[in-house]
Amino acid sequence: MDFTAIDINDPLIQKVLLSAGVVVITYLIGFGIVRFINSKVEDFKRRHQARRITYYSVFFIILIFILLIWLDRPSTLTTYLGVLSAGLALALHQVLLNIAGWILILLRRPFGLGDRIEWNQVQGDVIDIRVFYTTLLEVGNWVEADQSTGRLVHIPNSNIFNASLFNYTRGFGCIWNEIKFLVTFESDWEKAKEIILETGYEQSEEEIEARAKKRIYEMSKNYMIKYGKFTPITYVDIKGSGVQITLRYLTTVRMRRVLENNISESILKKFSQEPNIEFAYQTSRIYRRSEEGSHLEHKKEI
Repeated sequence: MDFTAIDINDPLIQKVLLSAGVVVITYLIGFGIVRFINSKVEDFKRRHQARRITYYSVFFIILIFILLIWLDRPSTLTTYLGVLSAGLALALHQVLLNIAGWILILLRRPFGLGDRIEWNQVQGDVIDIRVFYTTLLEVGNWVEADQSTGRLVHIPNSNIFNASLFNYTRGFGCIWNEIKFLVTFESDWEKAKEIILETGYEQSEEEIEARAKKRIYEMSKNYMIKYGKFTPITYVDIKGSGVQITLRYLTTVRMRRVLENNISESILKKFSQEPNIEFAYQTSRIYRRSEEGSHLEHKKEI
């Protein structure tokens, strides 16, 4: 290619060169600011937020300067934007949806960095929010608890318009968890219920309950929401294999497995000291009527 044939006085060439210069210079300045932030800001969350602000600022500065360079006459703005919008709507439909989703996330803030969410059937902690996608550190999946799998999942921001979003951190700030215990019909189920409820109170944290009450009061100003009880509670149900006792208690999303482990260990130790309490489990029994007869036949004999 003969570069000597390029006329640098051509307005189009000047705009291209000027645009490239703006992109390079702004990017280098942003890169320098990010390096400074990484070396000076020690707090992880503040450092990440500062980097995000820098990236967004670079993006918008470049966008503004590019528009100013190419839209040298304000009268052409309407025509230019109309043609550009029509072309982009066809060619970059998904890209534009991702950008629109990103703007909605920034303005409405359905979640933020560090929140644990379930979005588009993926559960995880939000570790990055970018123009086109949001990155989650996945939890759950093949791990049978709310703990990290170690995988990073990138979800397009366009899903904010058509996929359900569950936030475990915002609003209430706590979750209700339930543990089910099954004891035999012959067991002293009332004593078992007493032990389970006592253990729930021992392991639950008053700070969590107080915080939950405060959050509910604040949420009730904007939503029709009400909870009457924040302390642990038990429920009894009759199952085919025994009496099921369910413990329901408040916890934070990141402490659910730890608290469930502590409660289960404590109840196992306490039940082992109670001769009248036994765990129930499903068993199989072969019944031969010819050998054992039927219940009705025994009643007739009596």
